[in-house]
Amino acid sequence: MRTTSRTAVYAGTAVLCAAALGGCSDGGGDGGSSPSPSSSKEAATVEVRSSGLGSILADGSGRTLYLFEADKSRKSTCEGSCAKAWPPVVVEGKGGPRAGDGAESGLLGTTERKDGSRQLTYDGHPLYRYQGGGKPGDTAGQGLDQFGAEWFVLDPSGKKITDGKKKGKKPSEKPQESDGGY
Repeated sequence: MRTTSRTAVYAGTAVLCAAALGGCSDGGGDGGSSPSPSSSKEAATVEVRSSGLGSILADGSGRTLYLFEADKSRKSTCEGSCAKAWPPVVVEGKGGPRAGDGAESGLLGTTERKDGSRQLTYDGHPLYRYQGGGKPGDTAGQGLDQFGAEWFVLDPSGKKITDGKKKGKKPSEKPQESDGGY
């Protein structure tokens, strides 16, 4: 009986390792590349959604958008492991960003990232999603202090909302999803 349990644990571990390694590649680079942007056509859409923090910005799929206080200009400072935990909202192709319900088209723009991709901006702030907040309307990243600065949701005018800021111990800077044992 004990051997069967041990075999099951080993088999489960092997499956998890294979799944983790399946998402890896040598990339041929320095390991600091940003994650692939969403292939959804809605990825470059900004709209306003209601939340427990009031009216906030979200992408076309309803996922909450954040600003990173370390970004002191239109240029993103979130690269490598930061961009894995906080994926930048990237505009695909030659098209531009689109204002959805409640968003102001005059506040939309893009900025070029180090890898040459175009990141969506709103009122001059590069925009990100939080890897730990997977479902639409989730504001789990609000007020977190990670990668050297805090992260905040934005209101429809592009100003950060500081309500709901997390209190207490500084959270881990690692993404909540497994990163293959690192």
